[in-house]
Amino acid sequence: MRIVLSVGGSVLVPGEVDVEYMRDAACLIVELSHKNEVAVVCGGGRLARKYIKAARQFNASEAYCDVLGIEASRLNARLLSCAIGEKATTSPPNDFNEALEALQRDKIVVMGGTHPGHSTDGVSALLAEYVKADYLINATDVDGIYDADPKKKKDARLFKEITPRKLMDIVLNKSVGAGEYALVDPLAVKIIERSAIKTIFLSGKNLPNIKKAVSGGEYKGTLVKK
Repeated sequence: MRIVLSVGGSVLVPGEVDVEYMRDAACLIVELSHKNEVAVVCGGGRLARKYIKAARQFNASEAYCDVLGIEASRLNARLLSCAIGEKATTSPPNDFNEALEALQRDKIVVMGGTHPGHSTDGVSALLAEYVKADYLINATDVDGIYDADPKKKKDARLFKEITPRKLMDIVLNKSVGAGEYALVDPLAVKIIERSAIKTIFLSGKNLPNIKKAVSGGEYKGTLVKK
């Protein structure tokens, strides 16, 4: 199978760099690559938000703030590549064709953002479409798609399955400024819908759960399909 794994920056680097988590995640990614072709897209997370917040104090444009977010995501990608080792791409691919060529060379692709205006969620969905991935796994800091913010409402309900259209209803009217994306941005949902990509949202911190999702076992998360 060909898998695209989107890992939120807040999962990789919640505050300080979580070396232990990154090492464990790298081991899982290498294990998955034994039977699958794997591409990982890293988010910029808190690092991106810090730089974007500072840039806005200098009246930077949203496009410029996007560039800062991209650079932060690529920095996280470089660190994860280092943790994975020689099987990973040594430098984050700059575009999807470069990523596809690396996959065809049996490399684990590790990349960040690519173009201003595209969140790493959007990049992940576009990459999955471009390389014709069998699965898009979105590893975030919550267990999946909820009907309300689970960090604010204890009774929020987790969807086991949801359509792209319903997911779009949830994410619409959310902020899409640089560094301020919600669980997933509208562009990613549109790509998921038009390509009918099998997409699973789950917690990036629960690594055994990710393995179960990829292997077809029982997992905690949300499957997005028509």
